[in-house]
Amino acid sequence: MMDLENHPCFNHKARLKNGRVHLPVAPRCNIQCNFCSRKYDCVNESRPGVTSQILEPGMALSFLRQIMKKREDISVVGIAGPGDPFANPDETIETLTLVRAVYPNILLCVASNGLNILPYISALKKIDLSHVTITVNAVDAKIGSRIYGWVRSDKHVYHGIDGAQILLDHQLHAIEELKNAGLTVKVNTVVIPGINDEHIESIAQTMKELKVDILNCIPFYPVEGSLFARLKEPDPGTITRIRQTAGRYLPQMDYCTRCRADAVGLLGEKDILGPGKLTEEENPPMPATVINLSSSRPYLAVTSREGVLVNQHLGEADRVFIYDLQPDGQASLVAVRPTPVRGGGDQRWMQLSELISDCHTLLVNGIGPNPRRILGENGLRILEVEGLISDIASAIGQGQSLHHFLKRQPQACGSECSGTGGGCG
Repeated sequence: MMDLENHPCFNHKARLKNGRVHLPVAPRCNIQCNFCSRKYDCVNESRPGVTSQILEPGMALSFLRQIMKKREDISVVGIAGPGDPFANPDETIETLTLVRAVYPNILLCVASNGLNILPYISALKKIDLSHVTITVNAVDAKIGSRIYGWVRSDKHVYHGIDGAQILLDHQLHAIEELKNAGLTVKVNTVVIPGINDEHIESIAQTMKELKVDILNCIPFYPVEGSLFARLKEPDPGTITRIRQTAGRYLPQMDYCTRCRADAVGLLGEKDILGPGKLTEEENPPMPATVINLSSSRPYLAVTSREGVLVNQHLGEADRVFIYDLQPDGQASLVAVRPTPVRGGGDQRWMQLSELISDCHTLLVNGIGPNPRRILGENGLRILEVEGLISDIASAIGQGQSLHHFLKRQPQACGSECSGTGGGCG
């Protein structure tokens, strides 16, 4: 039987004995916060939006199994990015469903910006998810327009006050429906000096009216690469004053540790075991039964010079081979698609992500950081491997180890390269 009091982010007593696991299965985001810069393959920063790697739902379950063997203090499994869970709804719901099937008594939670959670509340209730965190940084669209660079809703991108108002409307409606559904709701608010620091009381008052359970006023943290990178972090005295004011409306979470998207263990615990730190034996490849994220992404994409070997750097590939991968490991060629022309920079990789949006995995012999980031944000699993396409496809399809196919020394873009010099642009 689940004990709802065992969530460390919702109960200050629970944080001393109950740990959590964040499964990083949600790379894409549907808004751009001016204080945010998401990172992958990163093990050195401890903050939201950062993970050592992206996991597929089945691999996330394998990772969780290993964690549960090693620790007895895990009471919560959550999804908190590194993007937004409901910009990645298929991956999010599939992962939570798998976890619930294996661990019927564990607490499940999600942390979202609230833009697209509303259509999935019934699905969350069905799998008995109990806790939701929504980040609300403004209840005034004018203030919100200074915080958000853009908001993507219903395949349209909105800027300025229009985008901020759409986000706010969705957030307020979502929180209302989450509470109507009986879920426990925490609201996170990033306190940004000179932007919304004098607006927190209004947020707290609005959240009280919506029957939110707890408010977490998080001090802004300057992140290199973000638009707000040069702003200063608010001093402790300011945060204390803001929490005292907000505390007149709602209970306060005053021990937040700015968790990573792949955090494991007690809040604030050092040297936690994230997915990037597991050995290959401890973190096996995703089972064949769950490799296809949805019926809209059934295929495998490969860069190859001749269609036999995985032997071409993505930046040099003028075509990708598309395979239909069966659970028994058989792969049949269904298409050969020309890649976007070189010289387009990031736009080239955005176009490629659309070109292979029906593929769950991309096999390459090499890839630069920009295409890896952009393709990963669009939900593509990227593997740097070498060997026969048929052998690698068979291993993936049957859920076998890929260890002996992985490149031992992946080349970074701009380092020594045996290719044509065409580059990754």
